[in-house]
Parts: sequence; C-alpha cells; structure tokens
Amino acid sequence: MTTFVDRVELHVAAGNGGHGCASVHREKFKPLGGPDGGNGGRGGDVILVVDQSVTTLLDYHHSPHRKATNGKPGEGGNRAGKDGQDLVLYVPDGTVVLDKKGDVLADLVGHGTTYVAAQGGRGGLGNAALSSARRKAPGFALLGEPGDLDDIVLELKTVADVALVGYPSAGKSSLISVLSAAKPKIADYPFTTLVPNLGVVTAGSTVYTIADVPGLIPGASQGRGLGLEFLRHVERCSVLVHVLDTATLESDRDPVSDLDIIEEELKQYGGLDDRPRIVVLNKIDIPDGQDLADMIRPELEERGYRVFEVSAVARTGLKELSFALADIVGQARAAKPKEEATRIVIRPKAVDDAGFTVTYDEQDDVYRVRGEKPERWVRQTDFNNDEAVGYLADRLNRLGVEDALLKAGARAGDGVAIGSEENAVVFDWEPTLVAGAEMLGRRGEDHRLEAPRPAAQRRRDREAERDDADREYDEFDPF
Repeated sequence: MTTFVDRVELHVAAGNGGHGCASVHREKFKPLGGPDGGNGGRGGDVILVVDQSVTTLLDYHHSPHRKATNGKPGEGGNRAGKDGQDLVLYVPDGTVVLDKKGDVLADLVGHGTTYVAAQGGRGGLGNAALSSARRKAPGFALLGEPGDLDDIVLELKTVADVALVGYPSAGKSSLISVLSAAKPKIADYPFTTLVPNLGVVTAGSTVYTIADVPGLIPGASQGRGLGLEFLRHVERCSVLVHVLDTATLESDRDPVSDLDIIEEELKQYGGLDDRPRIVVLNKIDIPDGQDLADMIRPELEERGYRVFEVSAVARTGLKELSFALADIVGQARAAKPKEEATRIVIRPKAVDDAGFTVTYDEQDDVYRVRGEKPERWVRQTDFNNDEAVGYLADRLNRLGVEDALLKAGARAGDGVAIGSEENAVVFDWEPTLVAGAEMLGRRGEDHRLEAPRPAAQRRRDREAERDDADREYDEFDPF
C-alpha cells in the first residue's frame, strides 16, 4: 500500500455566495415598512497551509476533490446570511502549487505559509441595500456569485540540507540509517528504496536533515528508472553527497564512471551546479572495497572533491563525515538571508474595475462585451424577475455599454453576448432600454420590458419562414 505520495492533482471548489433576500417589512399599523431583505453570506475559500507535521500528500491522493461550504442566503428583517466556512488544507513544507499547464502559482516553504487556491464567491445584496431615492422598494435582490473552480497540481520538493545521490544499492539507505534514527528498507537488490527517506542528524551543536534520493541511473533526467520522479527532491538541498559503491559486483561499473554518470544526470536536470559536492566511498569493510578506494581516491581529490571512506556496516568514518556535512550546512545557513516570521499578506483586488471592451464576433454574429463589472452583474441577475433585468440594463447604461455598442456599429435587434464564449448570456439589444427607474411599475416588474420589440419579432419571423421552407422540402423530397 502506498504510504508516500509527492505529486497529486487536486480539484478545488470554493463556496458559492448566498443569494440576497427580497423582503418588505410588515408590521401592524406600518403599511409602508420599506425593504428589509438582508445580504447573502460570502462563500468559503480553499486555503493551503504549510504544516511541518505533514510529510506526504497521501490524503489528497485518496480524496482529490475538496470543496468549501457555501454562504447562507439573506433573510428578512435585515438579517444577513452566514458566511461559508473556509476549507483549510494542510500540506508539507516545500510544496509547490502549479496549474494544469505547469506554471508555478506558489512555492510554499516555511511553517504557516498560506495560499488561497480558490476564492469564495461574494454574497448577493438584499433589496434593502439596493433601495434608492428612485427605487424605494426593490422587488428583487442580487444572486450570490459562484465560487472559483480550479484544478491544481501539488508537488512536494523535500526540504533537506543534505541529499544522498548514487546508483541503486550503493548503500545510501544503510548510510542514512546509521547517521540518523531513520529506518529505511534495506536489502541486497536494486531499487530497494522507492520513496525518499528523511533523517535528522546531530553533529555537535548543528542539527540538519539528510535525504536519500532513490532511483538514479543513466537516463534518469529523461525519465528512466525513478530518477525523474524524485530528482526534484534534491533542489532545495545545501550539499550533494555522492555515495559510491567500492564493492560492486557488476563488471561493467566502477566508482569513477558511476560518479560521472550521476553528475551528467544532475547537469541534464539543471539548477544544481552551485551546490557543493562530497564523495563518500562506501563499503570499505570489504577487502576489495578498501583496495579500490585507495586506488581511486587520488583521482577524485585531483578533481577537487572532498573524499570520505566509510563503512555503514562497520560504522567507520561516520563521525568525520557527519561533522564535515554539519560544517558545510552551517556555512550555507549563514550565507542565507535572515528568515522573517511568516506574515499574513493581504492582496486586495484593484478598485478600478470599470473597464470593459466591446468587439464584434463574426463567427457567432454577436457583439461580445467583456469586463469584470458587466460579467459580475450578469452573474448576479435573476433573469426570471423583470425588475432585476431592468436594473441590470440601468447599470450597464450608466457604465457606458450602450454608447460603446453604438460606436461599434450595433443596431436594434443585434445579438449581444456578455461573458466568455463558454459561459455567456446572449440577448437581443434594444437601445430603447435606457435608464429610468421612474418608469417602473409594480414590484418585480419593468414596463420597459413589455414594449414591443420589432427587431426581435422580425428575426423570429425569418426563422419561422426557414423552418417552413425546410418542412416543405422534406415533404417533397423523393428520397
């Protein structure tokens, strides 16, 4: 059974905003109580939070669909709906958030770091908030906005100070087991280690973490073996340790060629050229291993490597190696900028969202209106309520959409689409729908929408004529 997962695809859905309430205050001896519909509650966000006690993405592998709660609708008596509860998802330190295209959205490093993966929809206004000097008792309320829906990818890059790299069965798992309290699986066959192992090492006053990265073989950077799957776990390390097997039983391998091959794979992967290297000649407890270590050590030192001869079985040379790694880790930590406590960063959206564009779409034969405000207003409109539709027309006219359509060449009866191609609201444009709340009738009605629409009627007549022609053709078709 899988117990370690370092990459998952997560489907997140924020909560929808609650609808506003259309209500009129009713009380004895107060016939004109006025509107008292409350606003809808905000939908809950989906928030990723780094927790150092979490070490794997296994929970999200089994349950990849996560949704926050919706906001409650408003009620009469000026009672606002309850906000939806935020959904907090705890992720390991070092988690990278990507979109479906592979672009990095956030790099979550440090306990308590947060990222809003999906934002909840805002609640709709009740009719009490929509009342004005001209529209004293609105018979409608605004709908709540839907929350964000998104598919994101979570990738875990282990936060370790030291990374052990090398061929399978080079002794990396044995080395980490004797340097720390980690208990990885150890056996005498290749690819014993299928997941990265982490251990904590104490050397004097320095405490650092060490990771065993499995599966590096020729072609690992192109996906052979397990290398491509786990090479990202070495990106955050301060020092790379090449563990070389001096007692390999394969006749076509030797420690120097193993080192060259692993270095080439690291070069192909990229981004690791600035990391200091240390070479560990392992298994010197075997006579042939010690002889081979004595032969190749001068060559490795000529290349500029610091070389340590160790035996994980006999536990020789470990103290010197541990303190050398602690010294390099200490230098790397001292060179890093001082870390500050995690702060909550508030990034409000820009206030100036009045911009919009009007373009003609020849393929669909419509004038397409795109802009944050028009699209949001359409999502909040109840099209089953004529007064709400008239209110939308007033808002669009005040924003300047009518003037922009006239400049773009739109005429009465032309199709206008507000929103994207996938989710647009299309209607026949009638420039006579100008702002005029004083023309309103009873609550929930708008006399402007009852006016005849000759352009729309002409379009329906043409469609009916085409349908009649098609029907006559089908009746006389000899085939």
